Amino acid sequence: TMIYYGLKIIEPSVFLPVTVIICSVVSISTGSSWSTASTVGIALVGIGEGLGLPRPIIAGAIISGAYFGDKLSPMSDTTTLAPAMAGSNLFEHIKHMLYTTVPSYVLTLIGFVVIGLRKTSGGEVDTAQINEILNALTGSFKINPFLLLIPVFVIGMVIMKVPAIPGLFVGSLIGAATAIFVQGSSLKEALYSLHYGYVGHTGMPMVDELLTRGGLDSMMWTVSLILCAMTFGGIMEKSGMLGRIAQEILKFANTNGKLVLSTILTPIFVNLVAGDQYLSIVIPGRMFKESYEERGLAAKNLSRALEDSGTMTSPLVPWNTCGAFMMGALGVGPWVYVPYCFFNLISPVLSVIYGFTGFTIEKIKKEDK
Repeated sequence: TMIYYGLKIIEPSVFLPVTVIICSVVSISTGSSWSTASTVGIALVGIGEGLGLPRPIIAGAIISGAYFGDKLSPMSDTTTLAPAMAGSNLFEHIKHMLYTTVPSYVLTLIGFVVIGLRKTSGGEVDTAQINEILNALTGSFKINPFLLLIPVFVIGMVIMKVPAIPGLFVGSLIGAATAIFVQGSSLKEALYSLHYGYVGHTGMPMVDELLTRGGLDSMMWTVSLILCAMTFGGIMEKSGMLGRIAQEILKFANTNGKLVLSTILTPIFVNLVAGDQYLSIVIPGRMFKESYEERGLAAKNLSRALEDSGTMTSPLVPWNTCGAFMMGALGVGPWVYVPYCFFNLISPVLSVIYGFTGFTIEKIKKEDK
């Protein structure tokens, strides 16, 4: 239903920036990039491919929007974790992040507007094909705008802070019930789809490819990689290996600019070797806290750098928990979507520029001392 109405409503030339904005709104509301990618993100992949756009570009737009909220929403776990590690106030931290977030977001939208215009101006979007997709969908399914209430309900549960497991479980039950009572599937087919995924049989190969999705079974590789990454990251931290490497990095940070650069590079390094975004915030946060205090720099400078780097680069690493999840949810291979994650790539670069120029780098106030 979301694919059907998306193809009818969204103009091909503005699909990519609209995708960024939709995912931004959902992620700000839920505070979760994972929930955003696995709900509206999946539908947007179907719509974008129906419009003739490559999946890696669509995935880049989805991830850019999803991590906008993951970075700024007070309900996001990383948004609360970074100031906790740095010793800054949550809302001061969010306000301070706007200096890097807003320019990065504007540049991201401009980038996707340009790509969208280039992809559609060359006649790459086939309206006849879109009509074929719409006919295939209406010929195989009962399409009704009331069915949109189901994803809205699931997203609403996340906004109301219903824990993820019961929230997604209820969403799965509603989806299965809808398949049985609205679409006419049997209980056996619904249960099979939950575990092994759904296989499309519309008669149109492109639509079948769009609709064919894995169930629980398809996510086992992602889950196993997450478990391995968490275990390996824990060993790296508790054994002191990461801390020892970090101490060497601190020797380089003898100016404010180099300190911010070191703060940006260290979470990227942790994301690469430990495979977990939480460790990429916790370890550098503890490590650099005293250095910022010694230089008289406000803690919110540290917390912003941790988010600009640790949170933003986590989905860009395929063996990181976030990268593995995005690949599994959006159905893309490793690295192919990375060049199009404009928001995630621009944010750490801006943070480094601010560090060396001193722009928005605030000192510790007397009352804070």
